[in-house]
Amino acid sequence: MSLTPVVIIGASGYTGEELVRLTLRHPHLQLQAVTSRQNAGELLERKIPALPRKTDLRFSNPHLDELAHLASVFFLAVPHGLAAEYAVPLIQMGKIVIDLSADFRLREAARYEAFYGHPHPAPSLLSQACYALPEIRREMIPQYNLLAAPGCYPTSILLPLVPLLRRKLIEANSITITSASGVSGAGKKADLAYLFGEVNENFRAYGLPLHRHVSEIEQELSLAAEENVCVTFIPHLAPWHRGIWTTIVVMLKANVSEAEIHAAYERDYTSEPFISVMRATEVMPDMRNVQRTNRAEIAWHLDSRTGRLIVFSTIDNLGKGAASQAIQILNCRMGWPETTGLEG
Repeated sequence: MSLTPVVIIGASGYTGEELVRLTLRHPHLQLQAVTSRQNAGELLERKIPALPRKTDLRFSNPHLDELAHLASVFFLAVPHGLAAEYAVPLIQMGKIVIDLSADFRLREAARYEAFYGHPHPAPSLLSQACYALPEIRREMIPQYNLLAAPGCYPTSILLPLVPLLRRKLIEANSITITSASGVSGAGKKADLAYLFGEVNENFRAYGLPLHRHVSEIEQELSLAAEENVCVTFIPHLAPWHRGIWTTIVVMLKANVSEAEIHAAYERDYTSEPFISVMRATEVMPDMRNVQRTNRAEIAWHLDSRTGRLIVFSTIDNLGKGAASQAIQILNCRMGWPETTGLEG
């Protein structure tokens, strides 16, 4: 099998670095170029430690006129607003684009503007994009060249909730979500709020009253429920580097049994290679199990005293929440086994 050439635009952030490592170890990919304005000209090996194999690649400036001919697949690991500037010409050239920003996750330009504070930079492309959470949109992904990788918080929330909403097992407007993310979720930047002395031995909520990811969460939950879903979402900054822990509390619909909950998860996830579901009374998820992997662990418990279902999930925000999920999306798009390059 010939190798598929790949370019990573924005390779010096935490997500970009993770993409570099995963791409270099992938048996079907050939990394052709990595871009970073601030590191242009520097050897990749000197800037990103612990690469899985030797490479003489250097960072380059992200000039599409020089990069477009190098690859058929482009990962965009750049901030929202900027990603669209690359996506538009790349899609016009027939490239496969996997965007890890928020630019193509939402279906409506007005919703994007409401949550991100500026007009959508490429509204004409929204209808050409697929919200590419593999466990939910697997059949659609091969039909699209513009693939929006889900956000990290939404991934940790959609995976446990979509099976329940699809089957009308829970009250759609009773959902309360508390999530905690490691500091790497804020990106690689110098900011007082993310200094060691501010984060260590500390824990705090942020992003209130309306975190940007609520737009994405409610969009996808509403599609699953076939009705408008409104959630309470409280994100927290936690004193660890990578990983997300999410706790969800929701009311069950009348007469829903534990067997129905169990059956919903069994039907959707038994054969999923990256998802483990368990009963919280037997074993709880452990964030250490998912760090540096593409795995998600989900546990649930029915509180018969209150009639509420409590669901827990954990993922690596740089893995299943970003870079490794992007590789899974590409595997799905290309028709390769979804575990390719992601085992272990």
